[in-house]
Amino acid sequence: MYQAVLQVVSGFDARRGTWNARYVGEWLVSSIPLILCGLSAGFAARSGLFNIGAEGQYIAGLTAAQIIAIYFPPVPVLHWIAAVCGGVIAGSAWGAAAGLIKARYKVSEVVAAIMMNYTAFYIHRLITLNIPGSNTYKTSDFPVTAGLVSPLLASLTNGSRLNYGLWFTLAAVAIYWLIMERTTLGYSLRAAGFNRDAALYAGVRVKTNITAAMAIAGAFAGLAGAVVCLGSFSYGRVLAGQDGYGFDGIAVALVGNSGAGGIALAGLLFGMLKSAQPLMQSRQIPKEITVIIMGLIVVFISLRAGVRIMQAYAAEWQMKERARKAQAQPAAPGPPDTGGANQDA
Repeated sequence: MYQAVLQVVSGFDARRGTWNARYVGEWLVSSIPLILCGLSAGFAARSGLFNIGAEGQYIAGLTAAQIIAIYFPPVPVLHWIAAVCGGVIAGSAWGAAAGLIKARYKVSEVVAAIMMNYTAFYIHRLITLNIPGSNTYKTSDFPVTAGLVSPLLASLTNGSRLNYGLWFTLAAVAIYWLIMERTTLGYSLRAAGFNRDAALYAGVRVKTNITAAMAIAGAFAGLAGAVVCLGSFSYGRVLAGQDGYGFDGIAVALVGNSGAGGIALAGLLFGMLKSAQPLMQSRQIPKEITVIIMGLIVVFISLRAGVRIMQAYAAEWQMKERARKAQAQPAAPGPPDTGGANQDA
């Protein structure tokens, strides 16, 4: 198992004594959608929301990118830029819809987002299956101008699928940090996430922020769908089931503590474990071990929150006990009254 992980991270095959940079490129390809969906879940979490709908936003972005890739005029550079922008806009709109339902009708974003995940999936199948030339598996091939293929990155990684999505991911991490840490919008989102009532009292437009937070979170997930669609495949996919990147992104955000750098590192960790699965199988090691490891990582990280809750409960209980003991103690007797004796004298 350790040899498989080493081969993914460094490209060095310890069994044969050879080195192949392709494994490193494929590791980064696997990590890109995990990081982007982690940014989606983390952005919502920092705003006090639970974006379980990143999977639907990912599918919306993937579907929009596929449609634009097939029907947009094959103009070099402009073609893939339009497809990526379309995916980002579609994911953002899908996330904003869940946020609007939450803000306007006070419907839990969890319930709305879960329902919208399945809605996005079946709309994707309905649209994609009706594209001329599609079958139950794939659409017709994209024009070459729609792909995110990078000859430079491919040559550096010995022909891997590493593409321009790497630069989009780095830009997304920077934008996430910039919005959250250096803008007024990020401050108001974080304030609403800490205490919504206090933020509302301070003049923060909480309802608007809910919609904006879900829209931005959806944009990250939509970008993930566009990058996977245009970077890893030369044709449109007819999804038979959900890819699961949106749900994995929740775990990535949790492990990364919803910080930009933490999410990037957690995405690389999870991508490494996923990329090691076929190498482990070739060594007669069950690939499910990586799933167990990822689950244990999430469990141990989650224990931190549990410990904090227990510490807060213990501190509250101690304060109540001190207050109860203080009330139960009898009042100390005061000095004797000598006023009458002085008057007699």
